Amino acid sequence: MTTLSLSDAIAWVAAVFVRNGCRAECAQSVARALVAAEADGLKGHGLSRISTYLQMVRSGKIDGQAQPSARRPRPGVLAIDAAHGFAYPALDLAIAELPALATAQGIAAASIRRSNHCGETGLPCEALARKGLVALLFANTPGAMAPWGGRQPVFGTNPIAFAAPLQGREPAVVDLALSRVARGPIVAAKQRGETIPEGWALDADGNATTDPEKALRGSMIPLGDAKGAALAFMVEVLAACLPGANLAFEASSFLDGNGPPPATGQLLLAIDPAAFGHAGFGERMAALVGAIEQQPGARLPGTRRLANRARAGREGIAIAPEIEAAANA
Repeated sequence: MTTLSLSDAIAWVAAVFVRNGCRAECAQSVARALVAAEADGLKGHGLSRISTYLQMVRSGKIDGQAQPSARRPRPGVLAIDAAHGFAYPALDLAIAELPALATAQGIAAASIRRSNHCGETGLPCEALARKGLVALLFANTPGAMAPWGGRQPVFGTNPIAFAAPLQGREPAVVDLALSRVARGPIVAAKQRGETIPEGWALDADGNATTDPEKALRGSMIPLGDAKGAALAFMVEVLAACLPGANLAFEASSFLDGNGPPPATGQLLLAIDPAAFGHAGFGERMAALVGAIEQQPGARLPGTRRLANRARAGREGIAIAPEIEAAANA
């Protein structure tokens, strides 16, 4: 098994996508996102995605030459067209443009349409938090979850992410899917030929299943049951209806090269704490964090991710043989 430093892993992944027809800037953006997710321990959004991404690029489901573009329909709104390319360059554009808009307006939003899988959703929020902003990201994904009481997927796993700056330390980051588990671990279990725990998903007939193949053809169980399904509805409105993207049940799969581009959407919000008429945001955040961390066994959201990242920075990232084989196919 090959082990690479984070910088070498980014260069290796970028080279794979350039060889497969992606423009260099796009390939770098994809590589940074995949390696960051791998380093953070979110392997379902990491290097395991190389194979399916390449399938989509080779079939034309993702345009590796696409250049995202942005309009300003209102002063605080950035409307981005990902142009059926990867989501990551569109998110990079949003991260570059939103801070100035949020500083001027107090709050700003970037909507992204004609997009694709956006990986570790906490990363764009974290990038904005490093610039002193509070950030939220909503993303819709291809149909994977039925409305509560139904059987046919209408919603995706529809992740939500949030980040807030902390004085003198890494931002606090929340990153979660609205299914009980993200779809990535089920895909990974299928690739390894393993079963999944009962309670993760239902088959196409609405029965509990431990077979990842049947789970991927059926429906994910929402986090918090009916409450999770309601939140998935909310995300569908924010990430698809507002940006003008495909709804989850209209989108093709992120997991193969079949069909048209999925054309899903994202909504990224940036909030300037200085715009709220007081200078106490940092102190309030410190008080909140202190109340959590003073309790034995309690931890701030994202702590495990930071520990994984630090370890990967020291030890590098292992490239599994099957991933290396897929990259070189």
